[in-house]
Amino acid sequence: MRTTLFYIPTELSLGSAFLPLFGWGAFFFVWLFLGTTAFVLTSRQKGCQEAINLLLLPLAISGAVIVWGLPALDDGHGIPVRGYGTMLIAAAAAGTWLSIIRGRKVGIDADSIIALGLEVFLAGIIGARIFFVIEYHEQFFSPDKNLIQSFLAIINIPAGGLVVFGALPTASLAAWLFARRRNIPITQLADCIAPGLLIGLSLGRLGCFLNGCCYGGPCELPWAMQFPAGSPPWFDQVSRGLIPGPGIDGSTVPTLPIHPTQLYAALDAAILAVLAVAFTPFARRNGEVFALVVTLHPISRILLEEIRIDEPPALGTPLSISQLMSVVILGCAMVFWWWISTQPQQAARDNV
Repeated sequence: MRTTLFYIPTELSLGSAFLPLFGWGAFFFVWLFLGTTAFVLTSRQKGCQEAINLLLLPLAISGAVIVWGLPALDDGHGIPVRGYGTMLIAAAAAGTWLSIIRGRKVGIDADSIIALGLEVFLAGIIGARIFFVIEYHEQFFSPDKNLIQSFLAIINIPAGGLVVFGALPTASLAAWLFARRRNIPITQLADCIAPGLLIGLSLGRLGCFLNGCCYGGPCELPWAMQFPAGSPPWFDQVSRGLIPGPGIDGSTVPTLPIHPTQLYAALDAAILAVLAVAFTPFARRNGEVFALVVTLHPISRILLEEIRIDEPPALGTPLSISQLMSVVILGCAMVFWWWISTQPQQAARDNV
């Protein structure tokens, strides 16, 4: 576990003066120069309207992050680079890279995949965060927090706190809208990005491991792991009376050995990604690769939840909220398989 990897300074010392880096500082002007250059070059190659379609949203978001987002994260030591947030960025990059490779095989250009990846990633993060805030609302709207503190806690995504299934509705909507705008069959697009989503999920689970969330129950297997004081499983075990809290002298003990369920989930997603890629040449209809993913992943998630203890039973059932969502997704997957079976087979496999 390593919640914070390092800190980025917010200003540089220039003798007796200080140069701000973020906000309206040096990085804003670097962003302005690079953004203008990229817009001009893209306009010359593809036209002004295409440059606006490709670059307006990414530039607006990155500019807002530099001016307002990053300064809000300064905790007095600088801007913390969280292990969780770093792995999310790595997940987005790796998933997009794989999707670009697969997209080329069916004539979907890299620019479209990058634009799609950004929209789906942002929409998925928003949905996953909303789901997490709803499920653990007491962490964000406690009596000791005012509205501003609650808002800052909600947007502090790099510190951790996403529910994967919460990303499905918003990410799916973003992908569908994108496919309509670009006139790409949504089932073909889903097949293209499905393995990349799993690669992203695998790396994201490594972020969970660095953050200490999504933890498992006590374990006596050789690969069981202990987490340090202050981690989510440590607080959980202290509250359950399984380990003592801080001593009079401030000394603490680590957690009891537990299942590294984050690593199990990372390995599971990586294996499913390989299976999705291997299944691609055998699929005879658009959508079959995606259907395979949304069939197998909920099953593995139901099983993994049996050894995770961070989510209590929900809605009066013995199942966690993630298990209940998995059951719903499985039902949708069966309907999707049926619909795919009614579509004509492809004479020659032209899918990814």
